[in-house]
Amino acid sequence: MTTMGSDADHFTLTLDGVDVTAAPGETLWQVARRAGETIPHLCFKNAPGYRSDGNCRACMVEIEGERVLAASCLRPATPGMVVKSLSSERARVAREGVMELLAVDQPERETSPDRSSHFWAMVDQLAVDADAVRQWLPGQGERSRPAVHHVAIREAAVVRDRSHSAMAVDLGACIECNLCVRACREVQVNDVIGLAHRGAASKIVFDFDDPMGESTCVACGECVQACPTGALMPATLVDEAGRGDSRVADRRVDSVCPYCGVGCQLTYHIKDDRIMYVEGRDGPSNRNRLCVKGRFGFDYPSHPARITRPLVRKPGVPKGLDPAFDPAAPLTHFREASWNEALDIAADGLKRLKADHGSSALAGFGSAKCTNEEAWLFQKLVRTGFGTNNVDHCTRLCHASSVAALMECIGSGAVTASFMQADNADVVILTGCNPAINHPVAATFFKQAAKRGTKFIVIDPRGQALDAHAHLSVRFTPGSDVSLFNALLNVVVTEGLHDEAYIAEHTEGFEALKAHVAPMTPEAMTAACGVDPATIREVARLYARADKAMIFWGMGISQHTHGTDNARCLISLALACGQTGRPGTGLHPLRGQNNVQGASDAGLIPMVLPDYQPVGDARVRAAFEALWNNTPLDDQPGLTVVEIMHAIHDGTIKGMYIQGENPAMSDPDLDHARAALGKLEHLVVQDLFVTETAQFADVILPASAWPEKEGTVTNTNRQVQLGRAALPLPGEARTDWWIIQEIARRFGLDWHYDHPRDVFAEMQRGMPSLDHITWERLEREASVTYPCPADDEPGADVVFSDAFHTASGRATFSPTLPLPPDEPITADYPVVLTTGRQLEHWHTGSMTRRARVLDDLEPEAVASLAPGEMRRLGVEPGAAITITTRRGSITLSVRTDPGMPDGMVFVPFCYAEAAANILTNPALDPFGKIPEFKYAACRLSRGESALAEGG
Repeated sequence: MTTMGSDADHFTLTLDGVDVTAAPGETLWQVARRAGETIPHLCFKNAPGYRSDGNCRACMVEIEGERVLAASCLRPATPGMVVKSLSSERARVAREGVMELLAVDQPERETSPDRSSHFWAMVDQLAVDADAVRQWLPGQGERSRPAVHHVAIREAAVVRDRSHSAMAVDLGACIECNLCVRACREVQVNDVIGLAHRGAASKIVFDFDDPMGESTCVACGECVQACPTGALMPATLVDEAGRGDSRVADRRVDSVCPYCGVGCQLTYHIKDDRIMYVEGRDGPSNRNRLCVKGRFGFDYPSHPARITRPLVRKPGVPKGLDPAFDPAAPLTHFREASWNEALDIAADGLKRLKADHGSSALAGFGSAKCTNEEAWLFQKLVRTGFGTNNVDHCTRLCHASSVAALMECIGSGAVTASFMQADNADVVILTGCNPAINHPVAATFFKQAAKRGTKFIVIDPRGQALDAHAHLSVRFTPGSDVSLFNALLNVVVTEGLHDEAYIAEHTEGFEALKAHVAPMTPEAMTAACGVDPATIREVARLYARADKAMIFWGMGISQHTHGTDNARCLISLALACGQTGRPGTGLHPLRGQNNVQGASDAGLIPMVLPDYQPVGDARVRAAFEALWNNTPLDDQPGLTVVEIMHAIHDGTIKGMYIQGENPAMSDPDLDHARAALGKLEHLVVQDLFVTETAQFADVILPASAWPEKEGTVTNTNRQVQLGRAALPLPGEARTDWWIIQEIARRFGLDWHYDHPRDVFAEMQRGMPSLDHITWERLEREASVTYPCPADDEPGADVVFSDAFHTASGRATFSPTLPLPPDEPITADYPVVLTTGRQLEHWHTGSMTRRARVLDDLEPEAVASLAPGEMRRLGVEPGAAITITTRRGSITLSVRTDPGMPDGMVFVPFCYAEAAANILTNPALDPFGKIPEFKYAACRLSRGESALAEGG
């Protein structure tokens, strides 16, 4: 897809007798489109990432002086060219002939898998009567029509494939345009779909002609969005006979995906106030692409377990998880209440505890699943209503250590460049992250960059899908990150690979770092990290010698007791080599939830006010007190997530307000966390469902799902984007910002917001990061990156070209010492447990496990083990194993993963029936206060024997 160049580059050609302008690189199809004509097309998709193929011949035009017609999707425009499209009888006859031949080879429109498909739209545009063509085309009637390939396929009854939960296949409607092949291989770079055989025998296949549901398909659905005929369709829109619902929606609403931090823009297609299906939009971070969650995980708001009225705990009912809890059954522990009653009970309980025990008796957990405006209001309520800084959210459990290191070293907690800059890099390091699983759309940019020549270095204890695209894949001993990174720094320093000019101009503290890493040679560190010295030197040289290089990391770096040290090392490596501040360079911790960046920016952090301004700074507090009606603010940092749980056990914190978070599933050492929730004197939970956390609540307030609300979110790239309401609120559910405001009013706060745009306007007054980003601009442009220098500028994709956000304007090197994990393996606990997310499920599963397609794809808890570890245990895939740590045990089925090293087990943390966080270590990083989710010593046993022992 070509964009117009500068006016100086433009040239003129003639289209149907009219002079039109074009730019170098534009095709005739694109020129005609800008001139107001949509030339018929089938194999061409006018979308980012799709090259023209020219195989369907439906877009033919006549060019003066040329003997044959040309495919307009392929033919570049040139100065002075004379083109006939609508005015060419030859082109019209050719186009109609193509469509007639294809139409007769299709299922009849009323039995088509998609009777409103792009194909049928093109048939209508050319006024082709498919029924009439069937009457006169040779081969009809009693003849078997052997030359009509797709009819032969249909007659062989091998056409329909319903083996996949997300997508239905009907090769009887396939025209072999190859769009699905390009979508899979070139856009998403998954390499599942291909074209097999030749001539009349050719057909679309999945892997080695497997059923789609048994192939390596990751259900991104790009092929469904690309298919022009309905041969590939969302399975939910096709009945068992292969007939599809009309995909004509009542309305379409543009919004943002509610899942990971990539921030994909999408369009909801809605009929009768239900989302029919979802398509990707050309947003800056996804360029039309989606993953399985964004495309197929849209129906959770209509799940029958959705709370639609406020609930109040019945008197005398004890708090705690009910093993027999059935969200589909009538609630026995709660009664329904009016909004006024529920809000009064919620606020009165919190106010009573504040009056009796002081502000320090209260705390709040906000949510990274909500909007920036809701995050702002929540932390404002805790600070001005509760009177405390005891407010936190899930960043404490994912990237708190990354933020701590970035703030310390460069003065900003956000990324220095977007993940799209990987395309401009020569070398990219990916460490402690698994983008193909956790950030699948970002991974498509990485895979495309690798195909264009960027050298990717994957550094991780586990293998992953991106290893197939990597120049180098480095496995190291779990928990030894600092040893490995210091060895890399040693090579950079001792071999003179550092950028002396950059260091002198932009940094301070290099000499101390240089002396610190001098003894940490690759030979000295290899025993600890498990990587041979030659490989360490190769990685260091590749990164340091690159003209442009980037580092991406994830929770494999941050979720350790040494997580801040891990991030400090990576920052030092980038600074030493001068790899920041230019296109194709930078530091990027990939954010995990859709608004964890925005929620952090908006102040859902206990030690800082919005925009990371310290609560202990009197001038900062004075500015916010003036903004917030002169309400005095606490000058002491509040408690973090895990610290709050400890404080409940200690009797300090007695009441909590939890919005959209699920600490009864997400906190480490869950038995400890759940016991804390049960000990609270008053707990208010605001959520969509009776989650594990809500089962401990005194009051449950029914909130709004993402497709039901307006508001902004900020993705991992610092792109502020606008989400729009697509569905009505069910029953008596209310928007989150409205609920927070009603609680605030009951605390005596004089709040009068009529719409999220009112909140955003206040945020602009307190957050310099939002300068030149207005609500009206977001309605118009959908996305603006911060920092943004002017109202008409797009925002800075790459930052810190001149200076950093520190007092001196210089970045700081921060030397680190290798330390062992808090809980090293022993003879009794000889295996390392690590946890994380799955592709199909997200966070604690409260949304994705209530999305039908996603839950069908991954319905039960599994543990992943290396083949050698499974042989040692004597178990086969699907067998039960029990995992035991010093905190507890869970039993679940086992899955083979060749990427896992021996001596390690991976468990996703989204399954309540086998909650991984029962096992995890609550030990905290001393700087980021993040738990060590990525390393716990455990032992494995066969599930049957463990269960027999009561484990």
